[in-house]
Amino acid sequence: MKGLLAVFEGAGYTVEILVRTLGFLFRKPRLRITARIAYDFGLKSLPVVCIVALFAGMIICLQVGIEIARYGEEELLGDLVAQTFAREFGPFMTCIILVGAVVSAYAAEIGTMKVSEETDALEVMSIDPVGYLAAPRILALSVMSFFLTLCADLIGILGGAVVANQQLGLPFRIFFDRALESLEGRQWAGLPRDLYAGLVKAGIIGFVIAGIGCAQGLRAMGGALGVGRAVRRAVISSIVLILMLSYIMSWLIWRAFEME
Repeated sequence: MKGLLAVFEGAGYTVEILVRTLGFLFRKPRLRITARIAYDFGLKSLPVVCIVALFAGMIICLQVGIEIARYGEEELLGDLVAQTFAREFGPFMTCIILVGAVVSAYAAEIGTMKVSEETDALEVMSIDPVGYLAAPRILALSVMSFFLTLCADLIGILGGAVVANQQLGLPFRIFFDRALESLEGRQWAGLPRDLYAGLVKAGIIGFVIAGIGCAQGLRAMGGALGVGRAVRRAVISSIVLILMLSYIMSWLIWRAFEME
């Protein structure tokens, strides 16, 4: 029972951090600090995201291509790879990488400041730690998750095209024509709705997992051991929330598409 109460308490505190962050973003968004954090944590994750996306696209195309080649339907590879990355795999894979590269760092940094009483010093100076520490980090990860997902989608599709051409003999022109056709046939506000939905999903998930990392850091206590526990809780909670939110948003988007 005590463990369950701790889970609900942590979830409530995270929601509070996210709500307060929205207030700070509308009142005083500290864009210069946010840009620096986005570069230090988000942009430097781009090589990892691109490498993982490239090989993920190659693996998906190879495994699916081997099966559908038995039926002579290799031309479907462009549709399958493009929609897989745009709808689900791009945002999911990117946010999982950001949990290990960024969310854990947020929890460690802020947790270290918490146990060394630096956050208490901010409060003594009438500076809200949420607005000063959490809000810029949450905004930075929300924006970077959006753009990193777009990069992952493009690189993943490119990796799939290479495998389709080199291993399965499908010309690049056919692969990309089918990929573009599958996305352009579904549009919202002039953009492919599958791509649009995946990017929105990535932004929302990035916002939530960044809040988890900051909230766990602000709740850290007990010295270095407490910081380690905060990082572990942040990573585990973020991965679970990514899976839950991915399913919920995928279902909502599917229902929205079905109602058109």
